[in-house]
Amino acid sequence: MTLEAFLASLHLVAILALVTFMSSQAALCRIEWMNAAVVERLVRLDVIYQTTAAVLLASGLVRIFWGIKGASWYLTQPMLHLKITLFVVMVLLSIAPTLAFRRWRRALHVSGALPAAAEVRRARRLIMVQSHILPVVAVIAVFWARGW
Repeated sequence: MTLEAFLASLHLVAILALVTFMSSQAALCRIEWMNAAVVERLVRLDVIYQTTAAVLLASGLVRIFWGIKGASWYLTQPMLHLKITLFVVMVLLSIAPTLAFRRWRRALHVSGALPAAAEVRRARRLIMVQSHILPVVAVIAVFWARGW
């Protein structure tokens, strides 16, 4: 019982951290606020975001295999498959902003150039799409917990 509570708590903290760092990226990724410090900060936030997503995935997998209900129960649940699919979509959507942030930092170090407005808008749009998928995952989790 203690292990289950610990794993559930770790999973919840990872979700909250993911929301925090995704929100920070969305807030900073605006052309009107873009400067050298913001480019550096976006790269750091993205590393933390990726680490948090890895902890979220790992804690979820550990709950599946070491949790009270066991893998045989979890793996037959359609809601789990839907949650994992949406999480994978979020991960795939996060690749382009990650690459953009690193490209922006490289250009900043080489030439001092800031990213073009269109690039910033594109990265922000992808972050915002991720941030709108995450609450859907939470709603699925709530319905699943209540027997759907």
